Amino acid sequence: MEGLKIYNYKSVEKLISVRDGETRFGEKITFIESLDNLKESQAKYVLFGIPEDIGVRANHGKAGASKAWEACLSSLLNIQKNEFTAPENVILLGEIDCKAEMQKAANIDEGDPNYYPKLGDLVEKIDEKVNFLVEKIVSAEKIPIIIGGGHNNAYGNIKGTSKAIKKPLNILNIDAHTDLRNLEHRHSGNGFSFAKRDGFLGKYSIFGLHKNYTPQCIFEEIKTVSNIKFHLFEDLILQTHHGKMAAFNSQLEFVNKQAFGLELDCDAIINFPSSAQSASGFALNMVRNFIQLGSEEKNCKYLHICEAAPNQVSVGQVGKALSFFITDFMKADYGR
Repeated sequence: MEGLKIYNYKSVEKLISVRDGETRFGEKITFIESLDNLKESQAKYVLFGIPEDIGVRANHGKAGASKAWEACLSSLLNIQKNEFTAPENVILLGEIDCKAEMQKAANIDEGDPNYYPKLGDLVEKIDEKVNFLVEKIVSAEKIPIIIGGGHNNAYGNIKGTSKAIKKPLNILNIDAHTDLRNLEHRHSGNGFSFAKRDGFLGKYSIFGLHKNYTPQCIFEEIKTVSNIKFHLFEDLILQTHHGKMAAFNSQLEFVNKQAFGLELDCDAIINFPSSAQSASGFALNMVRNFIQLGSEEKNCKYLHICEAAPNQVSVGQVGKALSFFITDFMKADYGR
């Protein structure tokens, strides 16, 4: 596939710290030579990255999400291969090649009156790559685990999965924002708007929505639409752990009767280095619980983790957090 960089062991070997008497996750992870080999593999999950932050910038946001994939790999490949992890059950496919688009974005003058629409044009090119790849993976009856990148990539995930299953896809989005902004140029704030417009989005649940960062026009819209449901983060603050889990299960039940995708925007996690880092949000361990619950549903078609934006100080911790999310998502398959 043009626009996809497929990995092999040599691609990541330098990232793996081998130690006598131990086996690292990266030493036993699965690789394939081409997308034609997807169906032949016994692995259930297909992991790939989208190293870009053009969609975030096109949404007037802070750059940095392009670095999340590398941070994730550096950590994930070095966790232990033991009875509680299953590296042979995941194909490390590679990454969407975003270098050309990232370079073009860097060369656009920020003073250009069409700066944001021009970034949006580049986002659309990445949309096409993501959509094509996700459709291939889901059609091969595998489950994509997608590390962004911005939340603009939700559109490609939804479209690709919807085309593979030949019907609209439900979504459970753990997020401080709805990403239902206007249908202007493509960016990280309107992926779900475009998926809804184009008929790829079925039921849509937003869990952990922040009052202070949701426009009134969006509240008015989603309160009148039967296939959109949300739970405000502020209504969960004083809830017990049991109460929060019950609220999440209610949102899960809204989407899980049919095929659905699980979206996690790291902006929803308190003090997490992300594109829109917040002093208020879910604890990381609580989010791990949510991911485990979502993964246990037979109709869950993919996991997308986005908007993580590590810097030099936080890169190690961000990588570890993303690794926890990935292995938590896989946990239902190898016991508790």
